[in-house]
This record gives sequence, C-alpha cells and structure tokens, in this order.
Amino acid sequence: MNRQEIDALVKQMNIDTATANVNPRIQQIVVRLVADLFQAIDDLDISQTELWKGLEYFTDAGQANELGLLAAGLGLEHFLDLRADEADAKAGITGGTPRTIEGPLYVAGAPESIGFARMDDGSEDDLIDTLLIEGTVTDHHGNLIPNAKVEIWHANRLGSYSFFDKSQADFNLRRTILTDANGKYVAQTTMPVGYGCPPQGTTQALLNHLGRHGNRPSHVHYFVSAPGYGKLTTQFNIEGDQYLWDDFAFATREGLVATAVDITDEAEIARYGLNKAFKKIEFNIQLIQTQDQAPSTEVIRRRASA
Repeated sequence: MNRQEIDALVKQMNIDTATANVNPRIQQIVVRLVADLFQAIDDLDISQTELWKGLEYFTDAGQANELGLLAAGLGLEHFLDLRADEADAKAGITGGTPRTIEGPLYVAGAPESIGFARMDDGSEDDLIDTLLIEGTVTDHHGNLIPNAKVEIWHANRLGSYSFFDKSQADFNLRRTILTDANGKYVAQTTMPVGYGCPPQGTTQALLNHLGRHGNRPSHVHYFVSAPGYGKLTTQFNIEGDQYLWDDFAFATREGLVATAVDITDEAEIARYGLNKAFKKIEFNIQLIQTQDQAPSTEVIRRRASA
C-alpha cells in the first residue's frame, strides 16, 4: 500500500467508527502512530510472526517493569530532552544547569531536612568510600535561592536502588534537602558505582540483538525545584568512569560531569565531622525563572511512592 491508502484505511477503522465522545488529542496520536506502524510493516515486510513476537516482548517488558528502562536505552528519554532544549531555545530561554534524563527509579516521599542530610544507612561504611556532595542553588544571575527543594537519589555499591531492592533499608541513598539561608545543600553519602541492565532482563535482551551494552557510569540523580522557577531534572556522572561518554542511556552531557576529589587533610576531615578520608564533589545548580512563554518542565508520569 502507499501512504495515502494506509491513511485512508486507518481513518476508516479508527475515526469513521467513532460513535461516542472522542478525545481529539488521543485520537490524533493513535491514528498517526498506527498509520506509521502500518507503513513500517509494509516497508520492512514484517511478518505476522515477527509482529506477534514484538507484542510478546512488550508484554514481557511490562510485566518485568522494564519499559522505563527500555525508554532510556533506546534513547527516547534523551530525545525528549533534546526537544525540550530546542523548545527553550525557541522561547529565548538560555542558561541554567543542563537537564538530562530522570530514569525509572525515583521514589517519592524521601525524608526531608534543611541544609544537610546523611543519605546512607551506614551498612556500607567499611565497604566503600564516603562521599560528600555540596553545592549552592542559584538563579542564572548567581542570586542564592534559599529553601529550594533538592531531591537526590543514587545506587549502592552493587548498583541497586532502595525500594526496588528490598534488601536495603527504606529510603537508603534517597533524601530531600531544602537549601539553607545561603542557598546551600550538603549530602553525606557513599560513592555511587556504575551498573548495568539486569543481564537476563528484557532490555538487555533487546540490546544484545542490537550489539549494544547496557552499562551506565556512576551517577547521582536530582530533582531541583523552587517557587517561581522551572523544575530541573538532571544528574551528574562522575569523571573517570569507563562508561562516562558511553552511557547506554545517553544521559552524560557537557556541564554534568563531576570530579570526585580525595580529602585526606585531617583538619578538613574534622571540619566535616568525619573520622576518615573521604571523597568530595561540588555540584552547583542554576535554576531558570518561570516565564510566560516557557514550556512546562513538569513531567507527569507514574512514579513509585513510599
């Protein structure tokens, strides 16, 4: 079939058959995607067996709760970020900390504190380096933003996230820090490590067919928000990781690479109230003030909550 014939067929099946109230936006999206799928089936001569195997794959991925991981691995989340960057540019919005993907592992409800939080439960104290993350939240003119909400989450030394990994304590390595009067936040935690997709999972199975690995560099996720400013979804990836610029989820971006500095000076160790050498990362954040013409930065999606 040519595209005109395909469009006519899809219209006949999904528009002309409507007998009740229609959601125009959903209808528009479904009709377009179905027509594009029909076109791909025709162009690529996709067999019925291949089609049903594809549907079975999505069923399995959904049951394994890996569709969010798949969206990152196929570059869908990164593509949406690039579109958001372009929308900002067209609206004349510049500056601020770069956005990057959220990923599928955020959990709402992490404990809140002001200025400082210890994120880890102490179970890995003797197994991995302590990490201090500190920074300030400002606008893009450098004005401090007190009481900004900084939500932080990352994996443990085995590459697992609390809530999804039931062996970890509730909200281990997850905290919400409200910046202090000087716009500052400090998080005491453990060094995150890189990790890969579940090796027997549906996402890695597809990546294997594409000849791709499923590894991520060590990284820390952020949501940052404050009244009058656009919400920032971002993360930093840590310098020195072998997958820093080969992230299967395409999340590494210029301006989001952090260097972990070894702190061994005894006076500096004591200043932070610690009793051993640690690593330190400075990650300052710039928010962009909300503007009438600015696209929304709030993404509504299903997220875990505890």
